[in-house]
Amino acid sequence: MSQTEQVFRRKLSTGELTVVSSHSTPLDQFFEIAERRNPKRAFLFVSKILGRHIPIRPSVMRNSYQSIASELPSELPEPVIFIGMAETAVGLAAGVYQEAKGALSESVFLTSTRHPINGNPMCEFKETHSHATDHLIYWPEDPVLAKRVAQAKSLVLIDDEATTGNTFVNLFAALIDAGMNDIEQLVTLTLTDWSQDAVLERIIGPKVTSISLVQGKWSWNVNPEAELPIMPSVNVTTKGTVEIVGNQCWGRLGMDDPACVIRNNVSVSPSEKVLVLGTCEFVWLPFLMAEKLEKLGAEVYFSSTTRSPIAIGHAIESVITFTDNYGLGIPNFVYNVAHQQFDSVFLCCETPAESVDPALLSALCNIAKHVEVINYE
Repeated sequence: MSQTEQVFRRKLSTGELTVVSSHSTPLDQFFEIAERRNPKRAFLFVSKILGRHIPIRPSVMRNSYQSIASELPSELPEPVIFIGMAETAVGLAAGVYQEAKGALSESVFLTSTRHPINGNPMCEFKETHSHATDHLIYWPEDPVLAKRVAQAKSLVLIDDEATTGNTFVNLFAALIDAGMNDIEQLVTLTLTDWSQDAVLERIIGPKVTSISLVQGKWSWNVNPEAELPIMPSVNVTTKGTVEIVGNQCWGRLGMDDPACVIRNNVSVSPSEKVLVLGTCEFVWLPFLMAEKLEKLGAEVYFSSTTRSPIAIGHAIESVITFTDNYGLGIPNFVYNVAHQQFDSVFLCCETPAESVDPALLSALCNIAKHVEVINYE
């Protein structure tokens, strides 16, 4: 092993994970490990800069967007299409797009989704190791943006981390099948990449560039005596009984203005400790609101609900379990919040306020003096 390499090792109930990287910054500043409640893959890289499973300052998230966007190739053939992976990387992808858009004249931001909406479906693809395998992508509803997608010359595919690269390969194949046949350059972009250039080796045709803040390799030594975890029923990609009423300006139906519209009638004092929570895929507008509140001087943290089932331990200190707000009847979770205290919690959702499970609101009232549901309509 090279003298510059560092080894990150964690022992879980189902085995031991070892990560090796030549990055100079200690790896535990970027992520920690958690145990998935998922028999297909027992471990999870939990980012400390993503704002999904660990509440963090919006300014930290913004710094990561700027850092990773600065690594994009300077002359990508246009139009350039950015696609973020639901649900974990929606906010990361939108942030990177916002940082990169100024240098581009023709670009579009899209996200995959597990919540079918009224629109023109483009393709489906699978994230085979996931707790929710099926993803949908829609054509932009704006004909100008749809034309850019159809004529795309460059693709930037964004996820929070790459373990094997399989999801990127599956998505690229689905986009080609959908008619995006003129791609000259493909960029895969992650916070952490452990795939060892797997995408570059498996995609034929366009020039492939992989960008990440941290790279390395991993190995998993399974414990043959461990019981496989039982995963809750969250593998659902369908429309729920609750209508999405929020503005779809942020990615499912295409976006080229990443500023969107944020709530301006929420105020905090500089002395307050505030938590802003997005809900599942709906994180970009809540993040912009959190960023605005932080700039007012408050101590603001951002995180989100998720359907990802994770065991307590290691990166996960606490969990709140409740029923989703989309009417799917599946469990959702908030991690690393219940053991903390805040002055105010703002729960932001794209569904009506009455769709929020009272169990979630009750748990949030235990950690904050003021809890408010923010709707985007």
